[in-house]
Amino acid sequence: MRELSLREWEDAWAVPGVVGEAAEEAGLGRLEAMSLATAAVELANNVLVHAGSGFLRVRVVRNESGTGVEVTVTDSGPGIADQDAALSEGASTAGGLGVGLPGVRRLVDEFYLFSEKGVGTTVVVRKYVR
Repeated sequence: MRELSLREWEDAWAVPGVVGEAAEEAGLGRLEAMSLATAAVELANNVLVHAGSGFLRVRVVRNESGTGVEVTVTDSGPGIADQDAALSEGASTAGGLGVGLPGVRRLVDEFYLFSEKGVGTTVVVRKYVR
């Protein structure tokens, strides 16, 4: 397992490399690896914008769905008050385009969002070898 602390914008720059290493180890194709890295960078940026800091963990997984890479991003920020809205196209609490979480969900094979207001947010995404 690889772990990155997300505290500065520069920390997000390391995300594609860490995801790429795991993708290569798992045997993901180039397109799948790029999709997952893009999703992971978006999640890391969300942590920095909305919570200020957090962690990103990357690991190779082997389960009933196959072999792939799992990215888990966790923060202790304010949480997501309205998860349905956050997953809707065009919704933004930070003045952006509102394509972040919906875009991440489209880029990966599995997407799980766990958030509690005032406690924090965890997002787990997985991309599998085709």
